[in-house]
Amino acid sequence: MSPRLTRYAFLSAVAASLGLASAANAQERRADLEERLPVDPQLRVGVFENGLRYYIRANERPEDRAELRLVLNAGSVLEDEDQLGLAHFVEHMAFNGTKHFPKLDLIHYLEGIGMRFGPDVNAYTSFDETVFELTVPTDTGEVLEQAFQILEDWARDVTFDPEEIELERGVVIEEWRLRRGAAARMRDQQFPVLFRGSRYGERLPIGKPEILENFEHASLTRFYREWYRPDLMAVVAVGDFDVARVEALIRHHFASLPPQTAPRERFVFDVPPHDEALVSVATDEEATQSSVSVYYKQRVRNVRTLGEYRQTIVEGLYNRMLNGRFFELTQTPDSPILLGSSGQGRLVRSGEVYVLSALAREGEITKALETLLVEAERVVRHGFTASEFERQGRELLRIMEAGYAEREKTPSKRYASDYVQSFLEDEPVPGIEYEYDLYQRLAPGIQLEEVNRLAQEWLTEDNRVVLVSAPVKEGIELPTEAELLALFEVVKAMDIEPYEDAVANVPLIARVPPPAEIASEEEIGEVGVTIWELANGATVILKPTDFQDDQIVFVGVSPGGTSLAPDESYIPAATAARLIFEGGVGEFTLVNLEKVLAGKNVGVRPFIQEL
Repeated sequence: MSPRLTRYAFLSAVAASLGLASAANAQERRADLEERLPVDPQLRVGVFENGLRYYIRANERPEDRAELRLVLNAGSVLEDEDQLGLAHFVEHMAFNGTKHFPKLDLIHYLEGIGMRFGPDVNAYTSFDETVFELTVPTDTGEVLEQAFQILEDWARDVTFDPEEIELERGVVIEEWRLRRGAAARMRDQQFPVLFRGSRYGERLPIGKPEILENFEHASLTRFYREWYRPDLMAVVAVGDFDVARVEALIRHHFASLPPQTAPRERFVFDVPPHDEALVSVATDEEATQSSVSVYYKQRVRNVRTLGEYRQTIVEGLYNRMLNGRFFELTQTPDSPILLGSSGQGRLVRSGEVYVLSALAREGEITKALETLLVEAERVVRHGFTASEFERQGRELLRIMEAGYAEREKTPSKRYASDYVQSFLEDEPVPGIEYEYDLYQRLAPGIQLEEVNRLAQEWLTEDNRVVLVSAPVKEGIELPTEAELLALFEVVKAMDIEPYEDAVANVPLIARVPPPAEIASEEEIGEVGVTIWELANGATVILKPTDFQDDQIVFVGVSPGGTSLAPDESYIPAATAARLIFEGGVGEFTLVNLEKVLAGKNVGVRPFIQEL
């Protein structure tokens, strides 16, 4: 165990049992928690007079590449009644002709410089935003300049050629058809319940076919004209480039975008609260799995101060501990849940949500919901144990340490994604160095009681929605709305025992095997490889790399595989590796192994392939 882990475990135990410092120090800490989170000093953020914001960061991973984003704070929730699906349609039209790239010239240009649609060129439209994505080479200055011209064209100069609109109409309608699978049909049944009384239940980004087939061209261009405007836009640029040069390019292309003189208000639409529980049981003949979820709607919160950041650590510990219990349940042979999860986050721009969800065994949806509620109620009554708290604290610190160790290897795509969310949802971007230091400062003072209190705060009786998805199958009866709601009271009346955190008290490696002698050694200098032949007949190939810090990768292989199995043994051969993994190691079950390895960056997985 490293000194940092030892310090965390010790301070956590002290904090839980004795509290921290004096009242004067507590007052000073409260003042510190009001301190606002800073912006990463390696990130350059600016705003032009027209309202457009920009985020620029130099990053050399990967070399000679840049990630560019045009972010629009407008999506399908802003559509008028004659525009359902047209926010997404506008996104499509951006690739079908702009001022500097008529018709399909843009696609031909991008493909001509080696860019591929999907990995390098993409876009998406959701309820609240539209985002255009480009990955471009930076070893040629002309390409980077053209990339910003493309972003500018998307921002204000999409041409909407009538012929291209009609051609794209069929493409978008076909995309709508392709998305009409079981999941989409069940979602259509559930969203009006989940978003009852909200515009979000009526504005799915894919739209409605009757609108897509018949809309007037003026309805399409009206959405572009009213919402594609600089005060709702941001440009994100991360990559292997000179920041000053990129800032000059952004200024050249975007500072002069004219603001609208009488812009429509960009409303944030509410998800109305409700006192009673809502239920939706959605079925489909093509569905293949059964699931049940309980949504507890919450108000939106911002993370702008140290105290608010500290709260995210508290909530992360809660979810990690409850998810650990769910995982343990899935390893029992009679568990009605195949997967279980506890999570909290943003539902839509105007609302957050806490969700308990489970993938249920066929025909056991009621038992699966009962399992979720019992485990949640167990936390309400008895809380988590000190050993769970300490273990997950170590694991969170390990994750932070890994991110800090790999900070120089962070890919530009990850930074770009963070900055997009920072613009859209006002998320902080203090940088991994600051977050790592902040975690070490804040985590030791978090007490188990704080985490346990979340169960009371999150598991409310109002603003609760139960969603069930299931296949239609003969002989399988689904629970009624009344039966599902009755379970909440049934669980409250149950006698629920505290959780026992069983951990195997034996060494992870009881006996270290003796090493085999090296019989011969060969070096292949041109590729930096050393080959050992061991006395036991094994061959070891070694290659030092700097691809990732703090990581060693071992792969052991031998010839053979499922291709050598006779037909009658193929299924056992193909599934043996999974059984080995699920069976744990030595005296450790898979559950106990997960507990013992908490805080350690290690994982082993067997595999049997064809050869």
